[in-house]
Amino acid sequence: MIELEGMPELIDPVMVAAFEGWNDAGDAASTAVAHLDREWKGEVFAALDAEDYYDFQVNRPTVWLDGGVRKITWPTTRLSVVRVGGDKPRDLVLVRGIEPSMRWRSFCNEILGFAHELGVEMVVILGALLGDTPHTRPVPVSGITSDADLARTMDLEETRYEGPTGIVGILQEACTHAGVPAVSLWAAVPHYVSQPPNPKATLALLNRLEDLIGLRIPLGELAEDARAWQLGVDQLAAEDSEVAEYVQTLEEARDTAELPEASGEAIAREFERYLRRRDSGGPGGHATDGGEGTYLRDPAGGRPKPPMPPRPEPESGSPTDADRSGGTSGSGGDEEQDGPPAGDEGTGGPAGEQADGGRNDRDEGEGGNRSDRDEGEGGGERPES
Repeated sequence: MIELEGMPELIDPVMVAAFEGWNDAGDAASTAVAHLDREWKGEVFAALDAEDYYDFQVNRPTVWLDGGVRKITWPTTRLSVVRVGGDKPRDLVLVRGIEPSMRWRSFCNEILGFAHELGVEMVVILGALLGDTPHTRPVPVSGITSDADLARTMDLEETRYEGPTGIVGILQEACTHAGVPAVSLWAAVPHYVSQPPNPKATLALLNRLEDLIGLRIPLGELAEDARAWQLGVDQLAAEDSEVAEYVQTLEEARDTAELPEASGEAIAREFERYLRRRDSGGPGGHATDGGEGTYLRDPAGGRPKPPMPPRPEPESGSPTDADRSGGTSGSGGDEEQDGPPAGDEGTGGPAGEQADGGRNDRDEGEGGNRSDRDEGEGGGERPES
């Protein structure tokens, strides 16, 4: 551990973590924590020693110039604190980094050491996976836990998954064994357009996190970015009749599966969000879970759109094939995710190589690049049914 500052005194803290790599389809989870850090002006107070956990041939350090002086930024995991005021102030401990290459148990023990020292009441780990979900519908987000009592009191799924897992699953189990309440939130990213960024999936994770911890999260321009992203994918899909037909098939399956829920719990959650934002005087622009109105084409136009995703290629074979290659994302393999299905019930969706390979720029201070990511890191886990 490299402690950069003294340990802060916190109020009812919740730890929110996300890791780039296998559990971060479309960079949706790591971008969500980066958004919290940016909007609430997080203060970094500690970092894990990169020498202990990372293979630098996999996660390369980066060299940069500071006033003509060459400096190196090493890939690592950093912890920062954000202080959220209001009627019920609460602090967040943000853990943001890269899935470690080695010594996962020691890695989790270090993070849990911080959690115990800071008095963290709950750990929320964000993840994203590739799934059979249409880009035109609200992003499915599944909340899972290994704690039966927590599942019952917080309306979460109790995971019964068996199979390969990533650092999200390992950290959640470490928290459970240490007696720290832990929840994982998984967003399903359309496998046929998994290239980062995916602001719609990031927004969905933040919405669900807001419901879970009872804080109003400032969204900034995320809602506009999500609309622009969907418009871009709509335009690309419209240029290929096979892709458009495949998306329509996913839409029909999704609508049929979720029809009973649309008039119940989802509407209640959305109304609670509305009241929370109205009472706090916050801006609008919140994306809904229960309907797609927020994600329709932006009639105003004019605002620069985020980088356009690559044109999706049609799949060979049936759209429901379990061993799908992942369209334009270049995903391969069918690794599985922890937790319940985030997309269509029982399908889970293919989880090929995540968007690790095309990202050469690390967010401030995180260092490394992803061009040398080894082939086995793609994909992610698939939540179980």
